[in-house]
Amino acid sequence: MKKPFLIDAHLDLAMNAIEWNRDLTRPLSEIRLQEMHLKDKNDRGRGTVCLPELRKGRVGLVIATQLSRCTSFGMSISGWNSPQQAWAMTQAQLAWYREMEALSEMVQITTGIGLDNHLALWENAEISDEDKPIGYILSLEGADSLVNISYLEKAYNYGLRAVGLSHFGAGRYAPGTKMEGPILPSGFELLKEMDSLNMVLDVTHLTDEGFIQALNTFKGPVWASHHNVRKIAPTQRQLTDENIKMLIERDAVIGGMLDCWAMDTRFIDAVSDPWQLNIRMENLVDHWDHICQLAGNSLHVAIGSDLDGNFGTEQSPWDLDSIADLQTYQQILTKRGYTEQDIENIFSKNWLRLFRKVLN
Repeated sequence: MKKPFLIDAHLDLAMNAIEWNRDLTRPLSEIRLQEMHLKDKNDRGRGTVCLPELRKGRVGLVIATQLSRCTSFGMSISGWNSPQQAWAMTQAQLAWYREMEALSEMVQITTGIGLDNHLALWENAEISDEDKPIGYILSLEGADSLVNISYLEKAYNYGLRAVGLSHFGAGRYAPGTKMEGPILPSGFELLKEMDSLNMVLDVTHLTDEGFIQALNTFKGPVWASHHNVRKIAPTQRQLTDENIKMLIERDAVIGGMLDCWAMDTRFIDAVSDPWQLNIRMENLVDHWDHICQLAGNSLHVAIGSDLDGNFGTEQSPWDLDSIADLQTYQQILTKRGYTEQDIENIFSKNWLRLFRKVLN
């Protein structure tokens, strides 16, 4: 039986290619073998994402990020020491996406026509999935690298279509995860410019106060690319029921993420073992169930896996070996009582509904 088409709304592909020095065109087994003896990062030799595995799992369309944070002197998190350096890193990441396009490994989607053509290609059974490019919509995770507001239009012109104001820690436009406080004045200016360009606001990583401010200020399309439910995983990083209801009212979609600590707060980074805690792919369905109950339907949940977002198999569900295993959700969701239409919504149709609002 043909595997269904699948969309993953959050992958840091260029970060892994540039900063982790991974050739994502190569087989996953080769990438892991190449990293076997490297010790500079916890996930060395444990990656789950590469372009061949995306094709194997029919993950034919992704939201792919640029990610480059600024940090001030004395901050404990990593980042660049100036906005100009951060911008330069995003341009290196953009250059990698362009190289993947030159190799026909990937194709950037910026218009509705481009989206329809790409979907038609992936439905063409006469062409092997192994020979199809991975489509990507470009998103900026954290706005620190925008040196000033004028840089947003520069980024839009090279295809950027979604922006999250913040990432972890303090930000130049808004504070992020593990912080408190409001959006900064520069952040409100950025939201206004995003509205004028019909860009998407990604509310992921905002503080509680910033989340409310953003949804009350921004008039355009909204999504939460990689977020789970706070009632199940009670940390500031996840969405409250109030947050979820506000997103449902905006016809937003929430991408469920597969980082173990985002599914089960018993998990401690670099300490816990997913197998010992029995954290499985099915744990994410508990989060989807909660959102679906609040919405009364399956129109607001989807996949935003964040796989290989600074972690690998050591911090993923123990029954997931590669991103191709996302197809397992067809079986898991069926067992949990989801209909075929529900599964289509979660796998692709919910994201496509939003994409068509943005891609003119």
